[in-house]
Amino acid sequence: MHIPDGFLDPITSLSLYVITLIVVIYSAKRYFSGDKGDISYLSVIAAAIFAAQMLNWPIPGGTSAHLVAGALAAMLIGPFGGCLAMFMNLVVQCLLMGDGGITALGANAFNMAIVDVFVGYAIYKLVLKALGKQRRMIAAFLGGWIGIGLAATVCGLEIGLSPLFGYPVAITVPVMASWHLALGVIEGIVTAFVVGYLAKRSPNLLWG
Repeated sequence: MHIPDGFLDPITSLSLYVITLIVVIYSAKRYFSGDKGDISYLSVIAAAIFAAQMLNWPIPGGTSAHLVAGALAAMLIGPFGGCLAMFMNLVVQCLLMGDGGITALGANAFNMAIVDVFVGYAIYKLVLKALGKQRRMIAAFLGGWIGIGLAATVCGLEIGLSPLFGYPVAITVPVMASWHLALGVIEGIVTAFVVGYLAKRSPNLLWG
């Protein structure tokens, strides 16, 4: 899901940079403003997610799918902490590993550190409230699955609407959404089992 350089036009790239930085700065203020802002736990979660994201599967259209775990991060350290963890990982992957372009870093962070994190967490909380804590694994699965699916859909919109990319939205959105929703089942299952295990063994490690 990492967009490389040359796929997005300058206006889109700059706009998403600005939006992303605003959200990241706000998330940092919110995460560290209370007594739950543990930088050690944030670092541990960021490192674990970094390792999980090394699993990649190529998909048609010149891109790839991989575990994102943005929603899982939010379930562990809250949406603001999850946003920070994902953003730090994406910066490292971009600058040191060539995973995603520098000009597209704002877009990649918007998709994976904002859309996946906040939407996935919101779905998790809504389902948890509707079904109760005894259905926590279902809530976690849906949050992880829909979160990555929507992030991929937004990614498809970004590259499809860009005049620099060779495929229109009619192709990019279905390809990105369908493949990530299919492979996102794996992410949903992983998210559900991690959250379910922690809920039984160490519930204090789950946010809220």
